[in-house]
Amino acid sequence: MGETSIQQRLLSEIFALVSNRPSGACNFLPLPPLLAASGTPQSSSEQHNDVPSLVTYRNYATLYFIVISTSTESPLALLDLIQVYVEALDKLFENVCELDLIFNFETLHAALSEMIVGGVVIETNLDRIVAGVKAQGTVAKRPVNESRSTGLGAGLSMGSNFVWPGR
Repeated sequence: MGETSIQQRLLSEIFALVSNRPSGACNFLPLPPLLAASGTPQSSSEQHNDVPSLVTYRNYATLYFIVISTSTESPLALLDLIQVYVEALDKLFENVCELDLIFNFETLHAALSEMIVGGVVIETNLDRIVAGVKAQGTVAKRPVNESRSTGLGAGLSMGSNFVWPGR
């Protein structure tokens, strides 16, 4: 079985587990058997601290942010990390929506790269994260007539060849 098909099965299995949980349920789950089985085999005498074992997620409207971690990571810290990430995206996109995430994935990656390097959280200050992403120049701006404001800017153009895909 190819790596891509395993990845797709894994994504489907984790999403099915997370999306079918009641809204009041805990945000932590044991890792599904498919992923647990695909971990590197270790002898019974070795510690299993570095093997992924926990799914931590947070639901915002119709979006799920999911993190897979080892037993050495604090699930509460991961929930806080997800919260900071979503708040950073909200500041970067000025009221983030699903389409922002779909069409501007490079900004998602840039924000995550400002927060995490080599698997280690290095930044959780919102202002520094946003400033770092903006300094990279990866934040796409909505055209004025596409903003989600009160509509006062409707009909205005940006005066450039900017194309906002999917809107």
